[in-house]
Amino acid sequence: MSRVVAENISSDNNNTSQFFPHSMEIIAGEFSTATGSLPTLGQLLKHVGDVRKENTGDETPVHEILVDATERRPMPFVLSFNNLTYSVKVRCKMELPGFLRRRNRRAAASTVARNPLAGDSLFTRTKTLLDDISGEARDGEILAVLGASGSGKSTLIDALANRIAKGSLKGNVTLNGEILESRMLKVISAYVMQDDLLFPMLTVEETLMFAAEFRLPRTLSKSKKKTRVQALIDQLGLRNAAKTVIGDEGHRGVSGGERRRVSIGIDIIHDPIILFLDEPTSGLDSTSAFMVVKVLQRIAQSGSIVIMSIHQPSYRILGLLDRLIFLSRGQTVYSGSPTNLPLYFSEFGHPIPENENKTEFALDLIRELEGSPGGTKSLVEFNKSWQSMKHTRDPEPDQLGLSLKEAISASISRGKLVPGATNDVSSTSLVPRFANPFWKEMVVLSNRSILNSRRMPELFGIRLGAVLVTGFILATVFWQLDNSPKGAQERLGFFAFAMSTTFYTCADALPVFLQERYIFMRETAYNAYRRLSYVISNALVVLPGLICLSVAFAATTFWAVGLDGGFSGFLFYLLIMFASFWSGSSFVTFLSGVVPHVMLGYTIVVAILAYFLLFSGFFINRDRIPAYWIWFHYLSLVKYPYEAVLQNEFDNPTKCFVRGTQIFDNSPLREVPAPMKVRLLQAMSNTLGMRITSSTCLTTGSDILKQEGITDLSKWNCLWITVAWGFLFRILFYFSLLLGSKNKRT
Repeated sequence: MSRVVAENISSDNNNTSQFFPHSMEIIAGEFSTATGSLPTLGQLLKHVGDVRKENTGDETPVHEILVDATERRPMPFVLSFNNLTYSVKVRCKMELPGFLRRRNRRAAASTVARNPLAGDSLFTRTKTLLDDISGEARDGEILAVLGASGSGKSTLIDALANRIAKGSLKGNVTLNGEILESRMLKVISAYVMQDDLLFPMLTVEETLMFAAEFRLPRTLSKSKKKTRVQALIDQLGLRNAAKTVIGDEGHRGVSGGERRRVSIGIDIIHDPIILFLDEPTSGLDSTSAFMVVKVLQRIAQSGSIVIMSIHQPSYRILGLLDRLIFLSRGQTVYSGSPTNLPLYFSEFGHPIPENENKTEFALDLIRELEGSPGGTKSLVEFNKSWQSMKHTRDPEPDQLGLSLKEAISASISRGKLVPGATNDVSSTSLVPRFANPFWKEMVVLSNRSILNSRRMPELFGIRLGAVLVTGFILATVFWQLDNSPKGAQERLGFFAFAMSTTFYTCADALPVFLQERYIFMRETAYNAYRRLSYVISNALVVLPGLICLSVAFAATTFWAVGLDGGFSGFLFYLLIMFASFWSGSSFVTFLSGVVPHVMLGYTIVVAILAYFLLFSGFFINRDRIPAYWIWFHYLSLVKYPYEAVLQNEFDNPTKCFVRGTQIFDNSPLREVPAPMKVRLLQAMSNTLGMRITSSTCLTTGSDILKQEGITDLSKWNCLWITVAWGFLFRILFYFSLLLGSKNKRT
C-alpha cells in the first residue's frame, strides 16, 4: 500500500508546509512547479505515477492515504451552520361533522388569532421543521444528528447539503467562514440517501467502476481508476462480494449491510471533502451498522467532514462518534461531545444511570418531555445556557486560520480527488461542474445501460415475442387480401390496427425511467453527469431494439397480408414501422419523466393512445371531424404513419379495387343476381352516357385515398413528421428532467 502525501510541493508556499507535518512526503521524490504555485491534481497524480513506475515498474495506487490516527493532525475544514430555520405550509384538517364544523372553524380562527404566524389561515398553518439550529462539523470527525422520527434529522441534513430550495431556508452555512456556493458544494461533497438506489444486475465492482468513470478526473488513466476501485472495495470490506450482483426482489445478491456500503462507496469514490448521510444504519443489524460507521470513521480520518443522521446508535457506534446534535421537533436539545452527555443530563436534573446506553436514555427522556404539557422547552432553554457556559469554561482551540482556497488546495495536494480541480481556487475554473466531457458521459451511460439490459434479456425477449405474436395473428387473420372492395376495406382495418399496435407495444418503456428516476436524481444532484448526456444515451441505447422490433413486425406481416409495392414498398413499410416505434418510445419516455407512478402512467398512456387512434382518420374522416376537435387530429401520433402506409399501398394509379358489378358489393344490391347487376350497369351506362362493363375500373387506389381524405401530405413527409415527433418528445423529456428532477425540498 502506498502513501500519497505532500511536502516540498512548493518551496514558496508556507501555508502548505505548515499544514502538513514532516511525515507527509511523496514517496521516491519531490515535486515542484516552475511557477512556485500549488500543482494541479492532474500534475500531482501524473508525477506520482511516473515516479512509482520508474522505481517499481508499476503505477502508484494514487488515492489511498495512510492516516496515523494517534498523531494529532491540524484540521483545515470547519463547516459552520448558524440559525437555520425552515418552515412549510400544511393543510388544516377539519373532520368534525354537521353543526360542529362551524364551532370548529371558530376555534380554528381563534387559534390563528392567538398565534399570528405569517401566512396562517383557516385552511393552512405554518409548521416549523427547523427552529434556529446552529453548530459545526470539523474535518476528521463524525457529526451525528439524533432524534425521534419527525424531529428534523433528515431536514437538517438536507439543509446542510443544499437540498432545500433557495428562499425557503433561513440562516447560513459556511465552510472556513466562507459561504458555500451551490456549484462548489456539489463537487466537494457527496450525499448518501437513506434508500439503496442501485442497479440490481450490476456487480459490486462494476457499480463502483461506473461511479469512478463518472466522478474521477479524466486526467486519471483507466488503470488508476481501477486501482482506486480496488482500494475502495478493500476499504469498505467488500472484497468477498466484489463479483456478486447487487440483486433485488427477484435476484439474490449481496446482503443489506454490503448494499449499504456500496451505496456509500459510489458517493465517496472521488473522496469528497464533505460527506452527508441520511440514516446510513437504518434497517441493518447491529454488526452491519457498526461496520458501516467504522468505514465512515476511516473516511473522516482520511480528511473528510462526515455528517450523518442516525435513529438510535448502539453503545459501540456511540464510541465512534465525535459530535452529537439531539433534535426535538426541530429544536436543539443537546449539542456537543458524547462524553459530556452524563454531565449535561446530571446538571439538568436527570442523571444517566450507570450501565445504561447514554443515547437511549437521552432519547427516552426527550420523548417523555415531548408528551408533557410544557414539551421540551425547558431542555431547549437549558441547552442554550449550557452552551454559553461551555464556551466560557472551554474556549475554542486555536485554528490554523486557513482560507477556503488554501484548505482546498492543501486537500487536493494531499490526494483528495476533487474532479478536475486546479490550484487557482479563487477562479471560476476551480470547480468544473462535471468531471468528464459530454461524449465521455454518453459512452459510460450507454455502456451501463447495455450491460444492465444484457443481464435481463427476458425484458426485451418478452417485448419481441409480443410483437411477433401480434404480427402472426394479423398475418393469419388478414392472409393474402384480394383487391376487391372488401379487400380494400380490410386493408384499411389492418393498417389502423398495425399502426396502433406499434405504439401500444412501446408502453413497456414507461417503467424503465420510473425505476431509474431516483438513481438519476441522486447522480445528477452532485453533477456525476449532465442531464443531456442521459437523454441522448437513453435514445441511442433503445435504437437497436427498435430496429429489431421493426424488422420482425414488417417481415411477419408485409408479404403474408399481400401488401403492394414490392421490395421498395417493403423498405418504406419497414421505415415507417421504425419511425412509429421511435415516436411511440419517445412519447412514453417523455411521460415517464412527468408521471411519478407506473400504474398512473399506464392509465395515461392507454387513454392518450386510444384518443390518437380515434382521431387518426380511420374511424372518422378528417372532413367529418368537428371543428373544435380538428386540432387533436393533427396532434395524433397515429395519423401520420397511418396515412403513410395507406399511400404506400394505394398510390398505384393502375391498381383497381372496384370493377363493374363490384360497385354493388357494399350496398343492399349485393344480393341481386349477377344478370340483374349487368342490366343495372347497362342502365347506368345509358343514363350517364358512358359505357360501363363488368371489367370497367370504377375505383383506383387514388380514389380510395381521396375518399379517406389523405391528400395533404406525401408519404415521405408523413415519415419525416413521425420521426420529428420522436425527437420532439425526447426534447420534452430533457426539459421534464431539467425542471422536475431537482431533488430539492421547496
